[in-house]
Amino acid sequence: MKDRLPSPQETARRVLSVEIAGLTRLSDELPADFAPFVEAVLACKGRLIISGVGKSAHIGRKIAATLASTGTPSFFVHATEASHGDLGMIVPGDICLVISNSGQTTELTDLLDYCKRFDIPIAAVTSNPESVLARAGTFKLLIPKAEEACSIGMAPTTSTTITLALGDAVAVALMESRGFTPERFRNYHPGGKLGLQLAIVADLMHGAADLPLVSVDTLMPEVLLVMTSRGFGTALVTEDERLVGLITDGDLRRHMGNLLDHVAVDIATKAPTSVTRHDFAAEALAIMNRLKINVLPVVDEAARPVGILHMHDLLRAGLK
Repeated sequence: MKDRLPSPQETARRVLSVEIAGLTRLSDELPADFAPFVEAVLACKGRLIISGVGKSAHIGRKIAATLASTGTPSFFVHATEASHGDLGMIVPGDICLVISNSGQTTELTDLLDYCKRFDIPIAAVTSNPESVLARAGTFKLLIPKAEEACSIGMAPTTSTTITLALGDAVAVALMESRGFTPERFRNYHPGGKLGLQLAIVADLMHGAADLPLVSVDTLMPEVLLVMTSRGFGTALVTEDERLVGLITDGDLRRHMGNLLDHVAVDIATKAPTSVTRHDFAAEALAIMNRLKINVLPVVDEAARPVGILHMHDLLRAGLK
């Protein structure tokens, strides 16, 4: 009787268990040169060049993309193409991170020789400490010799997962060392959903020229004219240039009986919720949804109104 084949779910769980074990080993056996390598990249005046062939090349491209998007100038050079002219992309002042699980990949020879000739530091990512790559490495980022997750133990699975995770660890360590901010991250991600989530209030608000401003002692007939002419259904009430109140259509309805006999401060909601121009637009939308309001004043550090943000502006931009 033939052995029963494992179900897809059983295979998936086994693969994930093997790869998790490999990642745990990497965490427990973090390369001794990890911190010196990160420090060298922080001091580097050039770029961090990633290279490899085969599956290592695919992993290298992703690592380079992650580094570039998180504040470390980086790009990928395929080791084979390097031997046919792309070595010119690498110059003194750069650092090369070269990936090969075996460390014996022959296509790396020209790249390694070039780096040695021009005194370009090499970070060697390999599981073989006796390999050509490891011996050439200025920084030896040795990864554990973990069991591959495939049934024949040969297809790069666990080893590529470990390498990818090591690249992420390098990128995040560099981010934190540089104090990389969400604002800088947004500079590299202006498009798509991620860029939209990182938009700030200043990108979407109406500026000072559009503000429906009234003073605390403005008579209500004039307040109504300001609210109507500006089109926000709102008036921002100020005293000594500071925002002290907000008048909405709801406030008007609550005082309909003798509305025109009052001044702005009598009708306004005191100490209204506001945001700054530097706050994320997504956070402003969350405030609006929580408070069930459609408009938020935008103020500066001295609580002076500098803009106004309407729910329609956020929805029109695509925020939900």
